[in-house]
Amino acid sequence: MEGNSVLSFSSKTHIPLHFCGSFFSHKCSQLIVFRPKLARVADSEAKGHAFLSSVALPSPPRTVAEALEHAPASLSALKEVVKVDKSGRFCNPRAAREFALLILYASCLEGSDPVMLFDRRVNAKRYPGFVFDKETLLEYNHMSFCGEPIQVETEEEEEELLLKNEKESAIEEEVLSAPPKLVYNSFILRFTRQILEAVVDRWNQHVLIIDRVTPRNWKDEPASKILELCILHLAMAEISAVGTRHQIVINEAVDLAKRFCDGGAPRIINGCLRTFIKEHTSTEEFRSGESKS
Repeated sequence: MEGNSVLSFSSKTHIPLHFCGSFFSHKCSQLIVFRPKLARVADSEAKGHAFLSSVALPSPPRTVAEALEHAPASLSALKEVVKVDKSGRFCNPRAAREFALLILYASCLEGSDPVMLFDRRVNAKRYPGFVFDKETLLEYNHMSFCGEPIQVETEEEEEELLLKNEKESAIEEEVLSAPPKLVYNSFILRFTRQILEAVVDRWNQHVLIIDRVTPRNWKDEPASKILELCILHLAMAEISAVGTRHQIVINEAVDLAKRFCDGGAPRIINGCLRTFIKEHTSTEEFRSGESKS
């Protein structure tokens, strides 16, 4: 593809087919504050985590009890959040958008066409003796946002939360690195491919828009904003080519940013997409008027 000063991919470059969920996992960990000290951030570098540094935040830390209140109480509650079908595979459109983000992110890092990468990923042969426990899908949480720092009173509570983070990261890695046909049903795979095809089709057009609506610091350091830019490409393509209602797409894009990005990314992505919607709507109305005349 051409014409992108911020992000690019090519259909000629070979991509390895192995994926690891750690790319997502390191974005989702919460800061754990041990009250007797200023801040105690666990050293989980070896586990692929990137905990937030100790900074002043406007929201007060939550207690452990408050944090656990937001957790699903049972597997049935988790099943309602995750939405698996009768075959035990993901059937929630959010899973398609998350999978599309994984593919697009990898294609941009490696310089490959995302649709070709998707096809190779889906059709890759399984390793001999590979076993995947579908019960893991019931424990996978698409709504696990970074959230506010969590305040703990004791080292035991700190250890408990760290173990919970490690378990969630292990589940994410197992799910996201498993053969897609075991994880996603046929509708989700078709929808994922449709979104990626739309991204490729509208890439050059949306590059110009993204260059115009994103903040200066994103354009100055694009390598550190690949994930955020991928979310914008996915959302714009789904709105303009797939035809999903923009309210749904913006909400989903903001949730993806809350889940996988840092800092003010959700707010910025929300603003960029709302600017895009205004321009897109004006263009569509102009074209509609032309066709009627």
